[in-house]
Order: sequence, then structure tokens, then C-alpha cells
Amino acid sequence: MEFLVIGIIIAAIALIGATALLYRARGRRRPVEQPPRTPVAPPKPQEPPTGAAGTVTADRAPPGATPVPAPAEPLLAEIEVPEPTAGRLVRLRSRLSRSQNALGQGLLMLLSRDKLDEATWEEIEETLIAADLGVGPAGELVEKLRTRTRVQGTRSVDEARALLREELIALIDPALDRALKVEKHPAADGQPERPAVAMVVGVNGTGKTTTTGKLARVLIADGHTVVLGAADTFRAAAADQLQTWGQRVGAYTVRGAEGADPASVAFEAVKEGRGMGVDTVLIDTAGRLHTKTGLMDELGKVKRVAEKQGTVDEVLLVLDATTGQNGLVQARVFAEVVKITGIVLTKLDGTAKGGIVVAVQHELGVPVKLVGLGEGPDDLAPFDPETFVDALLG
Repeated sequence: MEFLVIGIIIAAIALIGATALLYRARGRRRPVEQPPRTPVAPPKPQEPPTGAAGTVTADRAPPGATPVPAPAEPLLAEIEVPEPTAGRLVRLRSRLSRSQNALGQGLLMLLSRDKLDEATWEEIEETLIAADLGVGPAGELVEKLRTRTRVQGTRSVDEARALLREELIALIDPALDRALKVEKHPAADGQPERPAVAMVVGVNGTGKTTTTGKLARVLIADGHTVVLGAADTFRAAAADQLQTWGQRVGAYTVRGAEGADPASVAFEAVKEGRGMGVDTVLIDTAGRLHTKTGLMDELGKVKRVAEKQGTVDEVLLVLDATTGQNGLVQARVFAEVVKITGIVLTKLDGTAKGGIVVAVQHELGVPVKLVGLGEGPDDLAPFDPETFVDALLG
């Protein structure tokens, strides 16, 4: 009984002590008075400044957006001075080494044999045909070589080279007029002066736009002023590519929207060229398959519409020399649609078939005026028969 009384007393003391401690702790905490808050109106959003024609020209990105740097001022590209065209083919003759191996050196080895029998002559003719000379021109050349070797008794390599050089030059026909008709037409019969107009045509993949750009460099190197017409409106990058070529040499480019009527672009290019008083207008046309009648008819329309502003003086057909005889099929169709005045052979450095020069002239009756011998900007050269044959024969 005594132990129970003692336990109750101890519990009561403990309860009284805990209550006292709690009361003292509460007495130490005093509420902290907060300063009254002044209401602040939210910031008014600012309208972005507008420029001409209502275009937004914000100089700061909105919150949370990725900042976009302001466009830099366009830099004026330095105008290039193209390499002179005089003697270009001589400087580029090493590029014809592949053609030289098949056509030149192969024939020299055959012609300098001790015995020129029937089998040798057949081999010579096969070599010429394999080099894309064409069956007709190959047979003509073989007959001339047979007659002259029979009369002169040619045997040494030097004699064979001299004979072959003479006959190849004659076959290529140096008498053909290979000058580009790009001189400005003077005022006459009450009409003001006007620029010469040249169209560049061909199938897809022959390098027409690049050739047009290189041709602009050729003309500017020879002292002409040029306007370019980007009438290839079907290929998205064609106008940009041509404009880049023009900017490098200071030639102005007339272009239309993608998919625009190419004839209207050609018309405007000639009109602009007349207004600017330039010497030559070069019109780049879209590549087209020679089997597509509609596209070929459209090419004729481009020429007719352009001539409303001035006569088209040159229609240059760009052929890829590596396509060989297939290029002749293309050439025939183009010649039926527009009157071809000259041939530009590209990639002549990449083929062992230099005879295509003879074949295409024989097929169309028009001269090869320019040849491409590399991918450099100044690797388009005026064609010279003697220099070409000398390069073939080493």
C-alpha cells in the first residue's frame, strides 16, 4: 500500500513539471509582425517594334524562347578576274592524256608497223570506231591513210605522226567558223543597239548551268559585259547556282520564282540586257530528255519568246563527251527543235574517246566551239583543231 501511494505522488510531480516547462516555452515565442505588402501592378507587355511593311524586327527573344542572332550585313564578294582564254587549250592539253592513249598513241603504233596488211587496216578502223569517231568518218580516214601510206611508203613513227596529224586536222575541218557570236549589235535602221543573245541547251546532267557560268567567265575574260538569264526554273538550285557564278565575275542575273515560265525569264533577261547596254545575254535552260516532246516544244517556245526582244545569235548544245554515240542521238533531236549553232563538249578530259569531236561535227554539220577539260572555273577553252590533234598525238 505504501508503494502505491509513493508511485502516485511521483507521477503527479512529473505531470506538474512537464506542464510548467511547456508553459515557459510558449512564453518565449512572440509573433513577428510582417510589414504590410504594397500591391504592385503586373508589368504591361511591350509591343514589338515594327519595320517597313509591318515586318516584326524584335531585338530580344521572348521569355523561354531560343535567342536567334540578327542577320549579318551581306558581304560584298570580291570580283574575280578570269584567266585569259588565249592559249587555254595549250595549257590544258595534259588533260587530254586519256584520249591520247586510245586514239593518238594507239593509231601511231599501228601505222608504224613494218607491214600494213589488211588485218592491220581493219584494226586501225576498229580503233577509230572505238574512240567514237563514227563509222562514216572512220572509214573515210582509213581510206585516206591507206592511199597516202601506199604512195609515200610511211614506216617510221615520226612519219606516221605527221601523216596522221595532217589527216585528223583535215577531218576536224579547221575551216569551220568556231568564233562565238557574242558581239553587241550596233544601232541600225532606226533601231537602238542591242546585245547578242546565246542560249545554252542540252539534256539533264551534261552540266549546262556550270557551263553557262564558265562561259560567262570566258566572255568577261575577253572584255565583254554579260547578263545571265536563269531560265531553268524547274530545278530549285539552278538559279542560285547561276547567280553565284555571275556574282563571282560581276555579271547580273535575271531570275524568276521556282516553277515560273522559263520563256518569260528569257524575255526579261534580254530586255534587262538591252536596258543595261551589255554585250551579251546568256540564257541557261532546263535540262530535258530528248524523248519528251512536250519539253522539247517548250524549248522552242523559250527561243521564240526571247527573240521578241532580240535575235538569238547562238544556240550552244552542251554534250557530255563520256556518253559517246548516245550524245549524237540527243544532238539530232535538239537540232530539229532549235537551230544549233555550236557544240560545247564537256568532260573531254575524262574520256578515252576523243573521236567524239569529229563525230558530232560530222553528224550535225556545226562546229565544236568550246571544250571542258576539268572542273576548275577556267577549264572551259575555245576549241582549236591543231592544238587538239597535237595533244592527242603527244
